[in-house]
Amino acid sequence: MAAPQVNVSRRVITVDLSVGERPEDLLVLVNPEILENEGEVYTEEGCLSVPGIEERVRRPAKVKVRGLDLEGKEKVVHATGSLARVFSHEIDHINGRLFIEKLTPLKRALIKKKLKKLLEGDEEV
Repeated sequence: MAAPQVNVSRRVITVDLSVGERPEDLLVLVNPEILENEGEVYTEEGCLSVPGIEERVRRPAKVKVRGLDLEGKEKVVHATGSLARVFSHEIDHINGRLFIEKLTPLKRALIKKKLKKLLEGDEEV
């Protein structure tokens, strides 16, 4: 999760692929940045900021991310697979981008239409 998703204007992300089952797996990075990326994967992705919408998007297969931990120490993480995708997704958030911006204009238009219907109460998720 990225801080802007909970209305906090800070460049902070939390990443926990165990979804709270292994507290030691929680990663918190301040001012994270992707230093390197490699390869490409095309997988389905969703987001709390766009509830009920899942689409396939391209992300790097591997990333090297640098940020500060909560003590202010530099931390470098080499990530592959799902972890690489999550880092890319969350860093996009703190840079003001949503995953739907990686879709074709037609897909984005269809999603906007669906979201509008959801907001009006005409459709269920």
